[in-house]
Amino acid sequence: MSRPDAIRVVIVDDQELVRAGLRPLAERDGDILVIGEAADGRSGLSRVRELRPDVVLMDIRMPVMDGLEATRAIVADAALDGIRVLILTTFDEDDHVYEAVRAGASGYLLKDVSPDDLRAAIRTVAAGDALLSPTITAKVMRAVAAGPASPPDQTPLEGLSDREREVLTLIGRGNTNDEIAAALFLSPATARTYVSRLLGKLSARDRAALVVLAYETGLVAPGR
Repeated sequence: MSRPDAIRVVIVDDQELVRAGLRPLAERDGDILVIGEAADGRSGLSRVRELRPDVVLMDIRMPVMDGLEATRAIVADAALDGIRVLILTTFDEDDHVYEAVRAGASGYLLKDVSPDDLRAAIRTVAAGDALLSPTITAKVMRAVAAGPASPPDQTPLEGLSDREREVLTLIGRGNTNDEIAAALFLSPATARTYVSRLLGKLSARDRAALVVLAYETGLVAPGR
């Protein structure tokens, strides 16, 4: 039985069998409740606007509207602020990961994820954190490196202090707040404060957006 304060989830996937299988896996511990489903991005967007979940489990390749376009629409809608998108897909290509993070997804999982890790991921993004494993961060890095060879635009970094740039660099490398604190000889609370400040200064939705920004501005480069 779900709790009154359960995390509310909408599943968007074009395979009925996948949706049916995800529901009991997500709900097993009682702190997550699936409140709706949809079989394509467009109907998923409608369900999200209707139900206002905490988290959307979103497939990528779907008819009518794919998951990336639906994610962009959710992120761009001010009325849906606070709703987090967790990509759950069978596709592991670097460009899909990069586009999902750029679209505003707070996390990216493959469908062979364990049930425990699935529930942990839902809880992570529901709490407002980004789910960026070192593997996902590496894929973002490779996708940026494979893009057009043009000088990085560091305009977004104007106005950041040297310490803020250091923190953003470590975020881009996939470091946690505790790792940032240890690397820069800060308290964990101070590291969290810097991360929050960067989110505000850079108008970033979450930590995932900061990772992309660190690579796109050249603050972090492949091999460094």
